[in-house]
Amino acid sequence: MLNTAKHLTAFLALLLMIGLALPVQAQTSTQQEIQQMLEQRDRDIKNVLGNKTTFTDAQRDQLKALINDDIDFRSMSEAALGPFWADLTDAQRTEFVTVFSDIVRAQSLADLDIYKATIAYDEIIVNGDEAQVLTTTTYKDTPTKVTYDMSRATDGTWDVDDFSIDDVSTVEGYQRSFQTVMRKKGFDSLMNSLNRKRDRMLAAR
Repeated sequence: MLNTAKHLTAFLALLLMIGLALPVQAQTSTQQEIQQMLEQRDRDIKNVLGNKTTFTDAQRDQLKALINDDIDFRSMSEAALGPFWADLTDAQRTEFVTVFSDIVRAQSLADLDIYKATIAYDEIIVNGDEAQVLTTTTYKDTPTKVTYDMSRATDGTWDVDDFSIDDVSTVEGYQRSFQTVMRKKGFDSLMNSLNRKRDRMLAAR
């Protein structure tokens, strides 16, 4: 009877260890998945950049895709507009996301040298379908803390919802700008301003 109790205790302890180990193992796997995704993105960008100083239109379009295709622009748009998002029609939301993403994509090519920086992955924190990636980017011997807020998409891949540079959130910066215009002048005025900005940026490429 005593031996049976010992065996049962040992068996329960083993089950507990397995049960505790599984979430940690799964999280480690997810952390590796996210880091590998970002490392591959970085390698692909650097491969296109090479040592070139000028780029064809096709190469610039390729860089735009590599730099920005992991960003969830709809999620970022909704967060940037905050309470004003709920008042927009589907057509207005689509218009905003399209123009906003065009601007961000164009801005991402303003200084291509920054993508030659080295990246160290300091910590990846996974909480269910959300993750935060803490990195240190070193450019011209200057280290900068860059944090990515990510979420798992419906297809199982990971998207970037926001990124912060030295604790300054990109989305929060857009929030202050966009929501001020929405409060004072409304959606049409905001879109007029964004469309003009997009047109200037695309004409300057």
